[in-house]
Amino acid sequence: MPKTKGPQAKELAGKVVLVTGASRGIGYAAAREAAARGAHVVAIARTVGGLEELDDEIQDMGSSATLVPLDLKDGEAIDRLGAAIFERWGALDGLIANAALLGTLSPLPHIAPEEFDKVMAINVTANFRLLRSMDLLLRQADAGRAVFVSSSSARSAKPYWGLYAASKAAVDAMVKSYAGEMIQTPVRTNVFYPGAVRTAMRAKAMPGEDPETLPRPSDIAPRLVDLIAPSLSENGRVFNVSTDSFEDL
Repeated sequence: MPKTKGPQAKELAGKVVLVTGASRGIGYAAAREAAARGAHVVAIARTVGGLEELDDEIQDMGSSATLVPLDLKDGEAIDRLGAAIFERWGALDGLIANAALLGTLSPLPHIAPEEFDKVMAINVTANFRLLRSMDLLLRQADAGRAVFVSSSSARSAKPYWGLYAASKAAVDAMVKSYAGEMIQTPVRTNVFYPGAVRTAMRAKAMPGEDPETLPRPSDIAPRLVDLIAPSLSENGRVFNVSTDSFEDL
């Protein structure tokens, strides 16, 4: 895996990188890191204020961004975004699919069907729609790279975490299958397990936890953005921050 060289490294100069969930947390930090490495960032989120704050930071560092306020449940809007990227740039160099919902931590039989559908719509269906719409664009790039932020919950499936775990297990399975389909192309696709990070989602899941004991999103963002570097050769694997290594899916 390419080692992070810090904010002065410009290995993404001239590249176009799409980041979902870019208005806060890990997505915000990843978008900022990609911009620091020279990428033009296409930042997606529902929260316009967070996107505008990100844009200010990216401009201050001398890079640029395109802000896309978008609800990822709108698959047709994702399709339109893919068409717009094709018209403007003709290719997509990097996809960082980060947006996700935690959902309700509850015994599975107690979860409302509409809650199940909402989590699956963002965590699974939206990522499928992104792959479907961005596939050709990734193939058009010299070294298309896609990374999906998942969770070790996909493996542990602890009691009361069934909904979130199932959604992330589905993401892992989709990425493994898609990566195999891309084996004869320059496209490389992997999964990222961030571990425990100081985010709003983590605070919701673990309300009694001291956030000062956790790394910030900016601490792990460099490792995430490493997964869209053109020099990356790994494919269909998971990078686990907890072990600082690649593992088989």
